[in-house]
Amino acid sequence: MQVITLFPEMFSGVFDTSMLWKAQKNEVVQFEIINLRDFGIGPRKTVDDTPYGGGDGMLLMAEPLFGAVEHAKANDPSAKVLLMTPRGQRWKQSLAQEYADAEHGYIFICGRYEGYDERITTLVDAQLSVGDYVLTGGELPAMTIVDSIVRLMPGVLGGEASAEIESFSDGETLEFPQYTRPEEFRDMKVPEVLLSGNHAAIAKWREENSKKA
Repeated sequence: MQVITLFPEMFSGVFDTSMLWKAQKNEVVQFEIINLRDFGIGPRKTVDDTPYGGGDGMLLMAEPLFGAVEHAKANDPSAKVLLMTPRGQRWKQSLAQEYADAEHGYIFICGRYEGYDERITTLVDAQLSVGDYVLTGGELPAMTIVDSIVRLMPGVLGGEASAEIESFSDGETLEFPQYTRPEEFRDMKVPEVLLSGNHAAIAKWREENSKKA
């Protein structure tokens, strides 16, 4: 997976920790962070300019974005280009599974400022959103989507059933409540059925206590 961003330093703490670190260690996935500034124009490596027609803020220019995407494509010609944008398709668990099952790689474009030159969309395979709100940039959505994909790849979570019982794994329900030792804590007790050893009763309780999303 490749990520195009103006702030590559944001990713090390996320990608080099926990399951994403494990996925790299086990060679399930590789990450490359591409600094958009490296493709900037002129001696100052400019990547943004004012919008035609007026308006506040700055837009990411087409030329640096095209250069960065073409560089990423040279690394992995079959990779799909994903643009992080509030107007994109809403990300959900079924999409995470679909993307995890695919055999090609991904190139994430993280927007900044007031947006980007619309011509970049001619290179994009999918526009994705993590919700109906605006963030300062596309870095956090990219991290979120990468995490949700990679953890579903074989050999990352560990237990084969781990992903199957999670919230939204069937598209509509939230995971049932879970407990661990001790059996009683501050007068709060683990439900008796979970201590019974009756697998059929436990399965029924879990089904009944899963919540509809």
